[in-house]
Amino acid sequence: MLSCKDFLRELSEYLDEATAPATKAELDQHLKECPNCWVVADTCKKTIQIYRGTEPRPVPDSLKLKLLAALESRMKARHKNQ
Repeated sequence: MLSCKDFLRELSEYLDEATAPATKAELDQHLKECPNCWVVADTCKKTIQIYRGTEPRPVPDSLKLKLLAALESRMKARHKNQ
């Protein structure tokens, strides 16, 4: 039986329709049985639909620097814990 954690791990590929047929069947079954994961998947699908039709906007350099610094900090913290 698929857990919610397993479902969330596969969510991106599921939404991209890039999962193997057997895996997709398991994920579909989990969605039928788990209202929480159904809400997450449905919300993500709707968000993708909304943004699919919009024009991309450039990310300001100041925000890029903040994001890179945050990622670097998390990577360093993760490596320390391993």
